[in-house]
Amino acid sequence: MLKLRRGTAWFIDFALVTGAAVLLAGLTFHRVTLLVTDVPSLATKGGLDLVTSRGDVVGASEHLGLSLWDSVVLDVEEAFGALVLVTFLYQWACLRLLGRTLGKGLLGLRVTPRRSRHTLRRAAVTTAADVAVFALACVLLVEGHFLLSLLVWAAAVVLFLVNAVSVVFPGRRSLADRLAGTSVEGALRRAGDDAPGGVPRGGTWP
Repeated sequence: MLKLRRGTAWFIDFALVTGAAVLLAGLTFHRVTLLVTDVPSLATKGGLDLVTSRGDVVGASEHLGLSLWDSVVLDVEEAFGALVLVTFLYQWACLRLLGRTLGKGLLGLRVTPRRSRHTLRRAAVTTAADVAVFALACVLLVEGHFLLSLLVWAAAVVLFLVNAVSVVFPGRRSLADRLAGTSVEGALRRAGDDAPGGVPRGGTWP
């Protein structure tokens, strides 16, 4: 039952991350569209390149195209970076302040202990497994490093599966829990049951 609740909680949290990704994708598409349709700016830049190219029209055109592509790649990379940062901050802030993410809270789960070093490590590993390594693979692909991108993508899949599948093993702790020294338990409790730091006083979580 706990495994099912944890899986459902993960889906809720990942849906929030997916929503953030869709929003960032929309903003990035808008930025790229503005970039490639800014005719006056492109004409000015192309004219300056042509003037300084000493008649090398082909070279000036290539330089303009590469400059435009580099700007598009930078916009995409910034979007992936923002997604990783937003995911980490969401995980860390929720665990540090509340002891649970939104998904875990809705499913009656809680992460213990809530000390800073534990929540920081757990948020970092969860972000890496769910988003960061995949984002790195995509960035490498955009940069043109196809083979390296495939390797990183494979590593991302392995990391994701190891983090998720380890929940079914004895102890029911994900890779993030094991590296951070945390555990996920039922959070239904009476007022006053918590000791400082989010650790139950005199018993276990129901």
